[in-house]
Amino acid sequence: MDKRIVIAGGGIGGLAAALACSRAGWPVQLLERSHEFGEVGAGIQLGPNVVRVLQRWELADELTQVASFPEMLRVRSACSGKELGCLRLGERAHTRYGAPYATIYRADLHKMLLNAVTQQADVRLHLGQWLESFVDAGSCVQARVLDGPTIEANALIGADGLWSTVRSQLLHDEKPRVTGHLAYRALIAQHELPAHLRSQQVTVWVGPDLHVVQYPVRQGDWLNVVAIVHGQVQGDVDDWDHATHAADLQAAMGGNCKRLQDLISAIENWRQWGLCDRPPMTGAHEQAQGRVALLGDAAHPMRPYMAQGAGMAIEDAACLERVLALPDVLMTQRLRRYAQERWRRNARVQARSIRNGEIFHAKGLVRWGRDMAMGLLGERLLDVPWLYRG
Repeated sequence: MDKRIVIAGGGIGGLAAALACSRAGWPVQLLERSHEFGEVGAGIQLGPNVVRVLQRWELADELTQVASFPEMLRVRSACSGKELGCLRLGERAHTRYGAPYATIYRADLHKMLLNAVTQQADVRLHLGQWLESFVDAGSCVQARVLDGPTIEANALIGADGLWSTVRSQLLHDEKPRVTGHLAYRALIAQHELPAHLRSQQVTVWVGPDLHVVQYPVRQGDWLNVVAIVHGQVQGDVDDWDHATHAADLQAAMGGNCKRLQDLISAIENWRQWGLCDRPPMTGAHEQAQGRVALLGDAAHPMRPYMAQGAGMAIEDAACLERVLALPDVLMTQRLRRYAQERWRRNARVQARSIRNGEIFHAKGLVRWGRDMAMGLLGERLLDVPWLYRG
């Protein structure tokens, strides 16, 4: 058998994994079920922990050309508009954590990784190829493609997202759980907004049973807005991209401050999806077994309340690169080490994301305590050194 690794999934996690494997000296066969590469959604926040990985992959210049680098994160009350606390980003993040805080359009990040992968001579990309099943034969793993060949490889990396086929066969667990939260996404050119609604900062609006996040992307020319409210999905929960009317969100935002309502009303086109996740990981067995490993949402889908979903997938890939570069180590030992290094950190981010959602959407005394603590502690409360230091 030729030396190779098979990766299922060509999203951000799968492309990051392909780049990492290639950099470590392992040829890659990547299977993507869609017939063309692309990424849907809106924006992504990249903490210094993630930007450092992209810098090590020599993508700093490419990132600068498409991302924004906000100087400040502000938390405001959705009800009153009052500023509750702020966190300096910009130069402070660079000095403290060795890299800036970036915000980027999801499709731009995907394209950046795809361009980097296509420059690797030992990576083969297969579009319209659906991984149907696999067999870990001990000496190799056999990946079976629907209506296609069976590929033998040294390892299989499942980067096939929330509804992962690889995870389903590896762990035999339940489907992702529905959180009861609905997310509305929108992207709008800043020049189309009134001047008082334009922004080059990250702003988080927190209110009872809802919150809204806004930040610049594409070098500040566009504004990404995500609003999350409590509610149930109408239709299939695994179809995350539902066309929706602005009136639905405007109704949910009733009673909040004028500036926030003006922002929501200024945007006509929204996409809605129901948030799903899994409980925090409980052990390394959920990240890898034998010659099969999981990466990103296939391993640890999380709520977006720490803005680290894509970040943890890229960190997974960076760890995968390190273990694959080890000399004279069995593949099963490499993947075991990968799982042992990653699962606790991923579990911590999953748990903290759940907790953040409760704090963002707090009511009554909890809301009062949140606002009081943020006013007293400010930057110390909003900063996350254990996360950003990696």
